[in-house]
Amino acid sequence: MRLFKLLTALVLSTGLTACVAPQAADVSKSVFDDPVSRPGAHAMHAFASGPAIGVMRGNAEMANDFLDLHFRMESGRALPVMTRFEGPITVALTGAVPPAARSELARLITRFRTEAGLDISQTSGPAAITVDFQPKSALRRAVPSAACFVVPNVTGLADYTKKRNTAAVDWAKLNRRERIAIMAPADASPQEVRDCLHEELAQAMGPLNDLFRLPDSVFNDDNFHSVLTGFDMLMLRATYAPELRSGMNEAEVAARLPAILARLNPRGQGIGGSAKQLSPRSWISATEASFGARGGNRTDAAERMISIAKAQGWTGNRMAFSLFARGRALTGNNAPAAIEAYTQAARIWRSIPGAQIQAAHVDMQLGAFALSAGQFDQVLMLTDRAIPVARSHQNASLLASLLAMRAEALEATGRSAEARPVRLDSQGWARYAFGSDAQVRARLSDISTLARRGGRG
Repeated sequence: MRLFKLLTALVLSTGLTACVAPQAADVSKSVFDDPVSRPGAHAMHAFASGPAIGVMRGNAEMANDFLDLHFRMESGRALPVMTRFEGPITVALTGAVPPAARSELARLITRFRTEAGLDISQTSGPAAITVDFQPKSALRRAVPSAACFVVPNVTGLADYTKKRNTAAVDWAKLNRRERIAIMAPADASPQEVRDCLHEELAQAMGPLNDLFRLPDSVFNDDNFHSVLTGFDMLMLRATYAPELRSGMNEAEVAARLPAILARLNPRGQGIGGSAKQLSPRSWISATEASFGARGGNRTDAAERMISIAKAQGWTGNRMAFSLFARGRALTGNNAPAAIEAYTQAARIWRSIPGAQIQAAHVDMQLGAFALSAGQFDQVLMLTDRAIPVARSHQNASLLASLLAMRAEALEATGRSAEARPVRLDSQGWARYAFGSDAQVRARLSDISTLARRGGRG
């Protein structure tokens, strides 16, 4: 059972990042609660389809990831067999379909076909996968704190409501996938719609689990990646390899995986990397507490994360995320210690292939501190480094925030002519990321407040 999905947000003057509570759906994406602001004076931007962030790890390590993604749920519950669709896959949109959904789905289907080799198409009639768009309030009544979620053997939210808590919607009871429904928010920003389509369609067809150890995947509860990566597409391509079929157990799949990955990703044969263990329940519980609690409890939980990470001997993604949690918890109480924790996290992430977006998120957090302190040259350095990463990873919320910070720093250093187009660019991406003009104005107003505070310094 997937427990929750963490959302990183700009710290700003309040020192808060978005957080979510435990959920009751096995495969879900948490509610989007990222407090970003922006004036709606500029036309909304949108990303064109582009190449995925490439696969950068070795096949032996990724074979272990494949097994843990397919044969375990987030709760640690084992799945007895691998399941997938057998034959062509169709997708239909129903409910109050938002304007962005059709174009985002078309781009995503193109990526599935070209990058994962899937036989998938959109249809207007009954489909293997139905994306049912309903108001957020209706989704939250069904699964509190979930922005979107996936359920087997139903056609939409109404059908799920009738069958919930029955064997029909139990993933562990499946032998193959035939009918899946994705419940998605109708009243969401374009980026929220896109992110739900990316993750939930991928999990409707492929891996059901999420792993904190993955630095390069949307199948990770830290939610740094918002669009499917090269690793994710490789996992889907391997899922539908002809050597595999629904109903195979873990040993049968494991025996075939090395040859499958060697064929699909030959360059991975020459890249080192060892298999990583699953995260212990104690560390996951501390993570839940750190990102779901307030005050001292959150700080104590972050320290437990770090203690457990050290005891496990982790030096990679999970240690960096533990340090990120410490930085988040200390923001507003101990700025020097928070900055040090963020800096340590970034140092680790910059050494890990596929973790550039995590480091860019840290740059945003450090940029907020620098802006508030009037260190405008530092803001320009940090945003100059992070903005290209945010663009290449198609993260509009991060991109909008970084651009707004850069515009404020340029303005503060007397470069108003340079600041103007950067500010307009920020507004366009903010409209895509956050939707309403009120939310756009609120986020950019927070960033402006930081800059004014820095100017007084």
